[in-house]
Amino acid sequence: MSIGHTLLGLLESGPRHGYDLKRAFDERFGHDRPLHYGQVYSTMARLLKNGLVEVEGIEPGAGPERKRYAITDAGLTDVETWLAQPEKAEPYLQTTLYTKVVLALLTGRSAVDLLDTQRAEHLRLMRELTRRKSSGDLADQLICDHALFHLEADLRWLELTAARLDQLATEVRK
Repeated sequence: MSIGHTLLGLLESGPRHGYDLKRAFDERFGHDRPLHYGQVYSTMARLLKNGLVEVEGIEPGAGPERKRYAITDAGLTDVETWLAQPEKAEPYLQTTLYTKVVLALLTGRSAVDLLDTQRAEHLRLMRELTRRKSSGDLADQLICDHALFHLEADLRWLELTAARLDQLATEVRK
């Protein structure tokens, strides 16, 4: 996820302080990984340097000054361009899990145990996501569905690999 583009998109509804941007980001996108304040302010400094935001005002306070950021026309164009670009599909051609299976076979360890352990972990996470989905709002349901579909694909791969394990073992030991 592009933090910069996300913060720019949040600024389209109107100028905000860094604290407000962090809170809006965390409410909409940061359920599992909230932003750190330092990340917000370093991103805003970069966006300011690149002319994508401007400081609309500075408010003195008991603590540090509070800058109010606004998106510029260049920032609007940048967000629009980013939203129009499709995300690169990730083909997962060389995953860590595949590497572990091959190394287990090469070193005489049990690839079956590895696959069983991974299957159990996937199922545990799927149960957790299903619980979260059942009590979440629509945004949470959609993000959980996305993760669940990926986990289902991984489970299919685990089953297929388990079914072909003898053949794979023969090939990797050549």
